[in-house]
Amino acid sequence: MNDAIRPQPGILDIALYVGGKSQISGMTNVVKLSSNENPFGPSDKAREAFQRSVHQLHRYPSTDHAALRAAIADVHGLDRDRVICGVGSDEILTFLAQAYAGPKDEVVFTEHGFLLYRVAALAAGATPVEVPERDRTTDVDAILKACNRRTKLVFIANPNNPTGTMISAAEVARLADGLPPQAILVLDGAYAEYVEGFDGGLAIIEARSNVVMTRTLSKIYGLGGLRIGWGYGPRQIIDVLNRIRGPFNLSNTQLETAEAAMRDQAYVAQCRTDNARMRQWLAEALAELGVPSDVSMANFILARFANVEEAEACDAFLQAQGLLVRRVASYNLPHCLRITVGDESSCRRVAHAIAQFKGVR
Repeated sequence: MNDAIRPQPGILDIALYVGGKSQISGMTNVVKLSSNENPFGPSDKAREAFQRSVHQLHRYPSTDHAALRAAIADVHGLDRDRVICGVGSDEILTFLAQAYAGPKDEVVFTEHGFLLYRVAALAAGATPVEVPERDRTTDVDAILKACNRRTKLVFIANPNNPTGTMISAAEVARLADGLPPQAILVLDGAYAEYVEGFDGGLAIIEARSNVVMTRTLSKIYGLGGLRIGWGYGPRQIIDVLNRIRGPFNLSNTQLETAEAAMRDQAYVAQCRTDNARMRQWLAEALAELGVPSDVSMANFILARFANVEEAEACDAFLQAQGLLVRRVASYNLPHCLRITVGDESSCRRVAHAIAQFKGVR
């Protein structure tokens, strides 16, 4: 080992990200409810675009993502010149930290916030600052209290993962207006499409120069395997991010499939309706078993157990039944399990298994 070769400060403090389990040894009929995936997959139009893209595998993709940005702008009523596309919204979150945070700077996020916020801060050499939530919900006052002249970025997911809770547009605006002048508010809208009539914070962005929104096609659009995301914000900030974005960060297959998926809003609406129906059913079924959860606005519920031991025992029992959910101790919620809202069969199966588990205790 050569001790003279060292990574930048902060990088060795990053814990490797562990995604939701997808397999159970010795089992084939596994139901995966651990990664908040759309159980119905992408729309038929997106599948058709994916298949057509095989004819362009030998061609370099566009560097400006013009067609996809136009589709995003048309659907959401945005200025296409202020849209940026990335390898999932994760890449855009990383761009923001890379461009605006560094040594002696601070990046603020909440105690149950997405794990990538800490990773992005440390990778940029900045100091991650974790602030408490109130009843598993973003606390604007706690965030503002944590901000100072070193604060460069504030990340919040709205709705949040893994809690499923969200705050109002008025609270988001209050947060944006209360930040120090050098700080950017980043609204992570990975689950925004699951909220009927929600614009992800668009009106707040249009009225201010310090707010950026990120979105993804990995969730409701069913394209997690392709890794496509986008962001929107003030022209000055988007211009900076495009300067560090790789010119060919998205392939032709990603771009063409994403454009078709984005323009198929009828499919998105149907998925939102189906998710809301089964989310309510699952939450009520578990509540009747003595397993409460906060009102979720996403495609999962955060099931709360009496203690860590019960949560872990329930997870082990579910795995024995071929059911994969997500332990969330890494999100400071060791007594909880995050359960993706699957199709009706999957939801009924996991509720039945938890009923069996509670019965044997």
